[in-house]
Amino acid sequence: MTARLSLYRKAEQELYKLDRSVKAQFYDFCHSFRSNPDQPGLRKKKLKGDSRIYSARVSQDYRALLTRAGIDTDGAESWLVIAVRHRRDVYEELQVAVNRVTGEIEFVDLAVVGDSALRRAGITLTPSEPGPEEQAPKSAPRPEPQPSAPSLLAAYDADQLRDLGVAEQLIELALTVTTSAELDQLVESAPLLSKDVLYGLAAGMDIDEVRREITAPVELDQRPDPEDFATALARTKVTTVDDAVRAAIEEGDFRAWKVFLHPTQERIVHRHYNGPARVSGGPGTGKTIVALHRVKHLAEQLPPGHNKPILLTTFTKNLTTDLRLRLASLVEPDLLARVDIAHIDQLAARVLGENTAPGRGKQRVYDHVALNEMRQLLAELDDRRFEPEFLLEEWEQVILGQSIPTRTDYFKARRAGRGRALTRPERAHIWKLVEQFTARLDKLGVETWGQAAERAARFEIERAAKIRARRDYKDEIGGKDLIHRDDSSGMRYLGHRYRHIVVDEAQDLRPAHWKMLRAMADPDLPNDMFIAGDTHQRIYDHQVALGALGINIRGRASRLTLSYRTTKEILAQALRVVDPKNADDKITYDDLDDGTDTLAGYRSVLHGPKPDFVPYVTWDDELAGLATTLRTWREELSTDDTGASRDPSGRIAVCVADRDMVSQTMYYLETKAGITCAELTKEGPKGNGEVHVGTMHRFKGLEYQRLAIVGASDGIIPRASVIERYRTEDPPRYEREQRKARSLLFVASTRARDALTVSWHDRPSPYLPA
Repeated sequence: MTARLSLYRKAEQELYKLDRSVKAQFYDFCHSFRSNPDQPGLRKKKLKGDSRIYSARVSQDYRALLTRAGIDTDGAESWLVIAVRHRRDVYEELQVAVNRVTGEIEFVDLAVVGDSALRRAGITLTPSEPGPEEQAPKSAPRPEPQPSAPSLLAAYDADQLRDLGVAEQLIELALTVTTSAELDQLVESAPLLSKDVLYGLAAGMDIDEVRREITAPVELDQRPDPEDFATALARTKVTTVDDAVRAAIEEGDFRAWKVFLHPTQERIVHRHYNGPARVSGGPGTGKTIVALHRVKHLAEQLPPGHNKPILLTTFTKNLTTDLRLRLASLVEPDLLARVDIAHIDQLAARVLGENTAPGRGKQRVYDHVALNEMRQLLAELDDRRFEPEFLLEEWEQVILGQSIPTRTDYFKARRAGRGRALTRPERAHIWKLVEQFTARLDKLGVETWGQAAERAARFEIERAAKIRARRDYKDEIGGKDLIHRDDSSGMRYLGHRYRHIVVDEAQDLRPAHWKMLRAMADPDLPNDMFIAGDTHQRIYDHQVALGALGINIRGRASRLTLSYRTTKEILAQALRVVDPKNADDKITYDDLDDGTDTLAGYRSVLHGPKPDFVPYVTWDDELAGLATTLRTWREELSTDDTGASRDPSGRIAVCVADRDMVSQTMYYLETKAGITCAELTKEGPKGNGEVHVGTMHRFKGLEYQRLAIVGASDGIIPRASVIERYRTEDPPRYEREQRKARSLLFVASTRARDALTVSWHDRPSPYLPA
């Protein structure tokens, strides 16, 4: 009888780590097993602990662990490879089961659990093929009872863990662990749902939060049959073993061969939404990869055609470039051609180009240019009633943000989050200044990107209104053809630009951007907008409430809580930046609507060294210390685990507070330390230097193996000149500036994957953990 083989996700990870020769032997094993799973040379036998698990010989030292899932329609046996490991690591107590929540096949490996936890639970592991040195059981006999630390999960019982989806074989052990280190060992090879639930509870999430954010998104409508392995296999994320994967296995690039989605992420990606949906989560939780897979999923559902009905957009040009490269690795070229990938300002410029006569367009300038013009205007008028920064933001966020056309409308405008209230005479004075300011820009032939976004939004809203009017008229006359009417009005081919819009880094978009996007997709169609963002990472002061802009995400919001990038040690310190326990007032973050966002339960499964916090006396001392750190990192990254040399360029970065410090840092490193640098710009790294250097704003969406944050001094983070003037005169504005500065430091800290060093001279930033 022939057989069909599939690979469990953990088996893929184990294969990737094995020597190339073992991978080749595994492929030969698969070929033999598919031909005849009962041939004597495979030495297939059942384990005593779970008769549904078989051990079969891959080589003299390695074994494949398999479970049979049933008979296919063509009569072939269906088998799942659940592990590939050395024979000394195969124990009789290994177990496989169908999860009662997800209905997927789960493999539970107690061989990686710490001895102390096994002893407390009274579990002894028996080697399946004991050698002379392996006659003793893995776990020593249980010692005499001793006073012990309380269980890490003492607040919960077995029924609660079972109901949340923790694998049955892990429940008793989970209730005995007393430290985070023991929990890490327990979940190292645990099924993903069990890992998420246990980490969530240990991180402080309550039962309801865990159920809502971890269990519910992957839960079946009906309880699965625990004996129906064939149906469970169909639900389980597996890889079919055939000739197509041979090269990937033998070349050692198995992990890169397939982009993995966590089950919680996968449910979000494939869900059908009757309106706009949002996914949030801390750095490294996979929001961007979810957004990219969502684009892939939507593209695969499109009818044949050559248009681009899907928009993928984000805030900056360099992030758009990264999204394009990553999406190209996920989808086939013909599907990629159906996706319009553009950053939000590029999209607005495109709309304006379509609606502006040739030669009538204006040059667009960034906010710092507009701020200088505002300063000059106030100086010429000798007007000191309001700060130029306040006036520019009032114009950008209130007047442009709400598309306020007249002074009378401005008198009635909401100014939520803008600080102290304004009297009617003050609003009148501000309106007059804004009129003079915009006239000044118009005379110069320039406009800000905020102005451009607001104008583009108005054009798109007008376009959407015409589409709606056409649809209403057609409904009124009974759906008759409107060819003659459309030809005369120029509306023959008028329709919404996109069927689906996917937005990444949503927290930094302006209100006008959202109004433009809302008008670009038909709100009456499902799956119209998918939004990924985290307001804890908002580094620009663009406050929005999506509901007020016609984007209703209520009931269609999901939150990711597991970080796949930042280690526990780095994450613990970064969280204290945005959620300090000793703050005078609780710092709150919005949820892109009228509620608040939280990072409760946000955690990581990765481990690494604790971040280094290093004080210096002077800025020169700090730069000298930085050079020493970078040389050490460069040397450590110059060889891989096998001793082979490798290029460390692009894996180390230095993050500073402003452009002046970028210039000073690069000059010192290149002229005095012999370390080549590449500056991070809007376009990406400029130059081929081995160490990337940039401001905190430039690190958005990036990650590095090793990261140094320098100049984290009091008065620099946050800027004393910005913060102090608002402390008493405008407390709400003071709070906003504090929150924005904390978010910048939080974003910077979480760009580090393996190692983080934070330094300062004189006094440390008050945001750094004590």
